[in-house]
Amino acid sequence: MTDRGLAGARIAMWSGPRTISTALMRAWENRPDTVVIDEPLYGYYLARTGLPHPGRDEVIKTMPNGWPDVLDELTLAPFPAGKTVFYAKHMTHHLLAEVDRGALAALRHAHLIRDPRQLLASYAKVRAQPTLDDLGLAQQVEIFRMFGGPVVDSRDILQQPEPALRALCGALGVPFDPAMLSWPAGPRDTDGVWARHWYEGVWQSTGFGRYRERTAELPPELEPLANRCQPFYEEMSAHRLRP
Repeated sequence: MTDRGLAGARIAMWSGPRTISTALMRAWENRPDTVVIDEPLYGYYLARTGLPHPGRDEVIKTMPNGWPDVLDELTLAPFPAGKTVFYAKHMTHHLLAEVDRGALAALRHAHLIRDPRQLLASYAKVRAQPTLDDLGLAQQVEIFRMFGGPVVDSRDILQQPEPALRALCGALGVPFDPAMLSWPAGPRDTDGVWARHWYEGVWQSTGFGRYRERTAELPPELEPLANRCQPFYEEMSAHRLRP
């Protein structure tokens, strides 16, 4: 059961790291009808895994540490006055095995993907030895197989922002708003407390940057991981929206 017949749209946008996910959150937040939430499962994920991410203690202290509380907020919290879209930016690797997938059924799911070689080349600059679990591709495919939802590729959004966003909005059953194409520079109150570690580029942005074709040069030790990622990406990419 979904909320498509109800007054508000509750959107769960799933992606791995380094996929323009924060810029896409900016686009949605710039709509006057939309409220956003940034990686709501992050506090739970860090508390449960004990991983030493930047700002870990502050994230855990300031966010819910139990997944049932997070899912209650995502599915049951009332819409603020004047808002009809609730957009949650999710990192797929935050979806640990114990999280009840059935509790996600009420949401409108969507997926942001990126070529894994490009993703790994970028991610390796901040974490030298990433694992498949760090990237969340298996979890993303799992959610897609369960709930479906539109798939958009980061490259398509950067190459054709308006057509790609029009297609995404149409697939989610909400009207496109040109306000999604640009936004004021700077931080937002809705940014996670980890933003100072990761969001410098987004803080400087005022829209989607021009796409530049880059050769993804991977360290040799990451080639096996790139090969493991490829089937997950290809499965998702086969369903992606074509602007």
